[in-house]
Amino acid sequence: MKKENKKGLLWLCVVIVSILLDQLTKQLAVTHLKPIETFPIIEDVLHLTYVTNYGAAFGILADHRWVFLVISTVAIALLSCYLYFKRDDHPLLCTALSFIIGGGAGNMIDRTILGYVVDFVDFRLINFAVFNVADMFVCVGCAMMFLWLFRYAEFEDEKPKKPVTAPDTVPDATETETETETGDTDDASDRS
Repeated sequence: MKKENKKGLLWLCVVIVSILLDQLTKQLAVTHLKPIETFPIIEDVLHLTYVTNYGAAFGILADHRWVFLVISTVAIALLSCYLYFKRDDHPLLCTALSFIIGGGAGNMIDRTILGYVVDFVDFRLINFAVFNVADMFVCVGCAMMFLWLFRYAEFEDEKPKKPVTAPDTVPDATETETETETGDTDDASDRS
């Protein structure tokens, strides 16, 4: 198996594992949290709370399910293509893309099948929105992407510039001096 194919398979495995972890934890939330609604891990700090989210990330725009499905599908497809072509690039970039794709796909599966997303991580210390493992993968993937951008990405402006060479049509400095001394210029012949 070629090196490129091995790396592509590795990133595909990261995507699949992130989807499976998300779906497994959501199934556990439905099975164990839905009947009791909430379970405090650390009272008033971190709870596991069953919530159905009909909107986008953190419940934004709850009545626009199909818009999110279309946007998610396009984004996942574009990121997957980008990951395919960059599969041999820096591992931080490829891991970030794999996490974002896997998290997006995990929530898209819920929206497609259930019509909503199951959320259950309830960080109450700062009164934060309830979220799930897919949201964590997307957020961690985005953070990794920013780290890669600021630490490892090479931009066109930063590449060393080639030295500027004179075009062939510009006369050499010694030729100009010789012509002036001997009087062999076009201007001198025009005056005769």
